[in-house]
Amino acid sequence: MLDSFSAETLARIQFAFTVSFHIIFPAFSIGLASFLAVLNGLWMKTRDQTYLTLFNYWKKIFAVAFGMGVVSGIVMSYQFGTNWSVFSDKAGPVVGPLMAYEVLSAFFLEAGFLGIMLFGRERVGEKLHMFATAMVAFGTLMSATWILSVNSWMQTPAGFSIAENGQFIPEDWWQIVFNPSFPYRLVHMVLAAFLTTSLVVGAVGALHLLRDRSDQEARRMFSMAMWMAAIVTPLQIYAGDMHGLNTLEYQPAKVMAMEGHYESHPDGAPLILFGIVNQAERQIDYALEIPKLSSLILKHSLNAPLDGLDTIPDDEEPPVAIVFYSFRVMVGLGFAMLGLGLWSLWARYRGTLFTTPWLHRAAILMGPTGFIAVLAGWITTEVGRQPYTVYGLLRTSDSLAPVAAPAVATSLVAFIIVYFFVFGAGTYYLLRMMNKRPATPRLGLRDGPIRTAGITPAQQIEEDFTPGEKDTAQ
Repeated sequence: MLDSFSAETLARIQFAFTVSFHIIFPAFSIGLASFLAVLNGLWMKTRDQTYLTLFNYWKKIFAVAFGMGVVSGIVMSYQFGTNWSVFSDKAGPVVGPLMAYEVLSAFFLEAGFLGIMLFGRERVGEKLHMFATAMVAFGTLMSATWILSVNSWMQTPAGFSIAENGQFIPEDWWQIVFNPSFPYRLVHMVLAAFLTTSLVVGAVGALHLLRDRSDQEARRMFSMAMWMAAIVTPLQIYAGDMHGLNTLEYQPAKVMAMEGHYESHPDGAPLILFGIVNQAERQIDYALEIPKLSSLILKHSLNAPLDGLDTIPDDEEPPVAIVFYSFRVMVGLGFAMLGLGLWSLWARYRGTLFTTPWLHRAAILMGPTGFIAVLAGWITTEVGRQPYTVYGLLRTSDSLAPVAAPAVATSLVAFIIVYFFVFGAGTYYLLRMMNKRPATPRLGLRDGPIRTAGITPAQQIEEDFTPGEKDTAQ
């Protein structure tokens, strides 16, 4: 089945497959780390046992998700040296240091304090434990900052020169890190992570509310999640609009593909809500559109002219169908999230937030949509950048290593088999943990680090949900 694909196509599929698996875990762990810091802080301030129970519940889920995110991320870095070695050679002087900073600062920060956050409350004291929890949360945000800086530079390159051998040479690191699209993309991604986490937490809370409306932990997490969804979704829609305007300025072909504008519109462009992409005829069939609304959104004028793909050379056009559909999935889910947030506000106002089964069922249904929207957003921005790896300067076809298609196909099949087995099992385990009530003493994880052979076991905490309880010797 893979014999008909070129080495470039297979390498792109392989990277898309591995990065799609990877991104769902950081999208969850970034928001969950901040949620844990909030829960821990509220416990220290109020001494409400509910917050501590929720902290211990979600910290174990975070540990599993964080581990899978680390493993899936390591695999991608090797592809830069195998399938994309030419890209690594040419863009390495810029991209390499930024990715190294991510490891040396953000990842080391997360890894260094993770053990204290997971196992250290009774060992280091509450204040240091809170500091460690905050550092893990800060580390996840720092990690997102460096990675988004790298990717944003590939979208809107700045602060460099090109040497005679074709390498991108850093000239101004401030311009490289804070390139034109970086602020918009960082805000958009971090808000997406918070929103994704809130939907998962809300879905778990709703599940347990359907089973028992009096479950205090379920009520608390559902309330906090719905507040987050109601507040963050409008902010995300606004941030997305600002990001779109930035993209129109620096990557107009991507916006043309997102909008489905094959032709230019000198007197105002319509907003195509949906339709069927007809690449052969270069048009959108059965288009459901609102006249001139696209010009109003993008140029803030009903009659503002908008260029179409007819102004872009054919060999510089992105794949329109993928970008067109993925963009609509992202936007459609965003408005569905807004609807859920508004519904929760109405139920809260009426005092029925915990007694509206249909709201709880909707929250469960919306639980995975944050991950889908994140994937759709990344597909839009990455496929929309084609045919370039470094936009306008380095083509994808010129970034590929001299590898044969059968070799890439073999590794791709191996990745698919291993990923579905390993991460399928990990995801199943996460779902099993979420299916248990927050007050469950154990979720399948030990309450202390596993000690290697030959080390005398120290006293272990039998139950780490109650502070001040004496350790019980095993």
